[in-house]
Amino acid sequence: MSTGFDLNNKVAIVTGASKGIGRAIAMTLGRQGATVIVCSRKQEAVDETAEAFRHMGINATGMVCHMGDLDQVRALVMEADRKFGGIDIVVNNAATNPVFGPIVDTDMKVFDKIMDVNVKGPLELCKLAYPIMKQRGGGSIINISSIEGLTPGLGLGLYSISKATLIAMTKVIAREWGADHVRANVICPGLVKTKFSEALTSSDKIMKMVMARQALPLVAEPDDIAGLALYLASDASRFCTGAVYTLDGGMTI
Repeated sequence: MSTGFDLNNKVAIVTGASKGIGRAIAMTLGRQGATVIVCSRKQEAVDETAEAFRHMGINATGMVCHMGDLDQVRALVMEADRKFGGIDIVVNNAATNPVFGPIVDTDMKVFDKIMDVNVKGPLELCKLAYPIMKQRGGGSIINISSIEGLTPGLGLGLYSISKATLIAMTKVIAREWGADHVRANVICPGLVKTKFSEALTSSDKIMKMVMARQALPLVAEPDDIAGLALYLASDASRFCTGAVYTLDGGMTI
């Protein structure tokens, strides 16, 4: 069974990979033998991450890509295919949430920005990677959603809408591309200790509320998400597609 987690000769694109969950996933895939393309918005960030990974013995390259810019998404896929001869794994982790409050106060420009980064960019990346994966005999797409996409929380309405859309998108991809052995699954983390969630994890009041609802009295670390991503990226999960996995300490029980 252990050989099912071997990612040697696999090429993985991980977005939002310079920190937090994305960095943990990219590191884990690389340690299992994958060539990892580390993506983020800033050159300095991807260069630092890729260099750190190479010191660990991981074959890593940093590529700048803002997921809200479809031209950059297209350039990413073209360069990855040209440089490494294909793509086997895509992890759509990059996301944004620049607003907190009720949707009645929604600024549609903010809504567009959230959907561009959280949905349109990931969809374009998947669409472009699909024919490459098909030619290679299959592949694995892992979209990082959130429990907010399953059970919306107060003040996170636009983010919840985008993450629910990402879940639906994953199921559509799984249905349409399964015949070509391209699998798509989605991970819905609960509260994870990252810079993205710092406003929540640094609040004693919010953390007390979270711990009262969770079955496990823990706050997840990025590595807690990376193990499931490895399973979904590897042949160990070859019969899994269209599935929605929650990693939330029992928050949604």
